[in-house]
Amino acid sequence: MEEEGLVLKALGQAYNVLLPSGEVVTASLKGQMRQKNVSTTNPVVVGDKVVIHHFPPDYTISEVKQRRNYIIRVSKKLSKQFQIIAANIDQVFILVTISHPKTHNTFVDRILTTAEAYHIKAQLIFNKVDLYDKDELAEMEERMEVYDTIGYDCMSVSLLDNKSAPALEKLCKGKVTLLCGMSGTGKSTFINQLIPGTNRKTGLISTAHKKGIHMTTFSEMIPLPVGGFIIDTPGIQEFGIADITKYELSQYFRDLNHFRANCKFNSCMHINEPGCAVIKAVEEGEIALSRYESYLSMFHNEASEEKKY
Repeated sequence: MEEEGLVLKALGQAYNVLLPSGEVVTASLKGQMRQKNVSTTNPVVVGDKVVIHHFPPDYTISEVKQRRNYIIRVSKKLSKQFQIIAANIDQVFILVTISHPKTHNTFVDRILTTAEAYHIKAQLIFNKVDLYDKDELAEMEERMEVYDTIGYDCMSVSLLDNKSAPALEKLCKGKVTLLCGMSGTGKSTFINQLIPGTNRKTGLISTAHKKGIHMTTFSEMIPLPVGGFIIDTPGIQEFGIADITKYELSQYFRDLNHFRANCKFNSCMHINEPGCAVIKAVEEGEIALSRYESYLSMFHNEASEEKKY
């Protein structure tokens, strides 16, 4: 028997798959599929639409349907390979914290750049406002202004109370939403707000390293009571951009892209070229220095010379 299903959870070599009947079954991969896509560490990911074969009592995934989009990063353990975090996404929410732990701009910008490259809407959720002092609140407002100015929706919340739940529920209704953030930024608390009774474990912050402790170990797609899904991911301490070349990188920075057509040379990389409109905009304060520094970091350390995937 053959039918299509939706991958809800990846458990190593096994996958929880939602069937059209509403039943969730555990399926394994057909042998040759394991080597079909050698450039990624995971041939099947959460959010994939797959073809399932049922040979009682076993379920086997024989095909992954064409992906509409996906979020991908460099696999840190296998740096020559990529890891697809999730597929077929409507929007990505990046949870940002000014402290407890601190989310750096470069982390946010790497995810935004990847979302831009794969045409996925992104929004920033600044969490834990109840914990910030005066200086931290000022930093949050400044960072929100930077992203709001270039067209990214931002909101500030304290997920420990339920005041933001109706607004978040409205944003997620009927959509597939990927939650991204470092460990300890509040992903599990976010889900507990939207799905009462879920009671996902929430982690403490390591006092030694000021970083969150991983509570989610596998990516999982969770149905929402109002319709749609939330994709919860293990906390990501580092996010390396994957398969974006040096020549196209600036296209995925909205603020840089706005000025690059005015550069003297069409091949301008916005590093030290004469007549660079992007560098001029940075010097005149029209592009935030933090954004340009993120661009330089990605350009020199991560962007490739050519496409690999």
